[in-house]
Amino acid sequence: MTEKSSLTKAELVTLLSTFIDPNLIIADQETQRPYECDGLSMYCQMPLLVVLPETLDQVQGLLKICHQYGIPVVPRGAGTGLCAGAMPDKNGVVLSLAKFNQILDIDPVARMARVEPGVRNLAISEAAAEFGLYYGPDPSSQIACTLGGNVAENSGGVHCLKYGLTVHNILKIKMFTVEGKLISLGCEGLDSAGMDLVALITGSEGLLGVVTEITVKLLPIPEKAQVVMAAFDSVQKAGDAVGQIIAQGIIPAGLEMMDGHAIRAAEDFAKAGYPLDAEALLLCEVDGTKEEVHEHIEQVELAFQQLGAFEVRVSQNEAERALLWKGRKSAFPAVGRISPDYYCMDGTIPRGQLAYVLTEMQKLSEYYGLRVANVFHAGDGNLHPLILFDANIPGEFEKTEEFGARILELCVKVGGCITGEHGVGVEKIRQMHSQFSEQELAQFHAIKDAFDSAGTLNPGKGVPLLRHCQEYRTLEKPAPSGGNH
Repeated sequence: MTEKSSLTKAELVTLLSTFIDPNLIIADQETQRPYECDGLSMYCQMPLLVVLPETLDQVQGLLKICHQYGIPVVPRGAGTGLCAGAMPDKNGVVLSLAKFNQILDIDPVARMARVEPGVRNLAISEAAAEFGLYYGPDPSSQIACTLGGNVAENSGGVHCLKYGLTVHNILKIKMFTVEGKLISLGCEGLDSAGMDLVALITGSEGLLGVVTEITVKLLPIPEKAQVVMAAFDSVQKAGDAVGQIIAQGIIPAGLEMMDGHAIRAAEDFAKAGYPLDAEALLLCEVDGTKEEVHEHIEQVELAFQQLGAFEVRVSQNEAERALLWKGRKSAFPAVGRISPDYYCMDGTIPRGQLAYVLTEMQKLSEYYGLRVANVFHAGDGNLHPLILFDANIPGEFEKTEEFGARILELCVKVGGCITGEHGVGVEKIRQMHSQFSEQELAQFHAIKDAFDSAGTLNPGKGVPLLRHCQEYRTLEKPAPSGGNH
């Protein structure tokens, strides 16, 4: 956490109240409580203040004051993030962009939309539907998550295998620097001159600036889409099948996997028709023209049968397709019904390592004595293991956290990385040293310094202190001895 500013809380409220409605400044702890964490509620911290500005001038004024007095600022969207990336600083201001929720323009000819950061992901597709268009990235939380947060974490979703992550679907960004200067990055053309700073900002987790406007690409709604559901008696067979589908030259719109724990929880919740005796389930969606979909569905169906699926089912209409996806997209809350708590991890591995990594995770599960429900984007190797635990049992959260760290280190070991779409935040900051060398981390620090030399934008997130810094060593935890890892 940062050092305390010389400005008192009351003085800061007085300053901000000169240009922001005092009703939009939350100073009392009880009302601040919903802002103490994001979707990863195991890491919490109360802020100094929460501010919900309504205009760009108010955002600019707030940033200028906080920069002048060295007050930390933590940008926040809908709070659905899962890495504690929006956890407040105890001496800082939570800057909520929730009131910037307007779709500014939809250009159906150029297939793009300009939106404010508080616009919900799903709202873009709903607004563009009348033009036969939609926005590609679709995180499972798309009904609630906002574009500003999607940019901060470079979110993906079920269909990112074919249509890409947030970074592949945005053209232009407007943002305030830490000093309160409004700048524009990217352009509305296919390419822009100079360095790709839009890509740099996407996934930067609020460390480099405060995004105030985003121009996104829109895609034509496919003529047809169908889902193939394939049930397997082992996760190894399902993992091997993922690579085989891609090897045939078919790029599904989505290719998702669930293991036995997740299948049974999701089916009990969503009644999607999943076979309860399956140890692994694959959902493979193909979209495009009617002819293209018909041809690829036949190939996928045959491939799953040859690769050991004991049940294969193809959606026959839009209602069946939606129901199959409802089970998958409901899996996270559904798992919450079978365990007092769960810890959602996020690592990415090469597709060819799926079977091996899932097997190793099972060994870790046995070692730690904790169940794991796997729900993830199998097509691009983005794992989302849900470690089931009970926070009321002393020491169980710490054991769960350690288990999660070993999973991330396993991802790095096989050539993957410690995050796919959730970001680093506070949750994975220790594992950054597992993936990056000291020289690489020094480059991260150099970029941060170029945008925010005082380090007041979302401090303590994303980029760890270098190992020679004594402060970092207080965060390190020793790896467990023995075991199967």
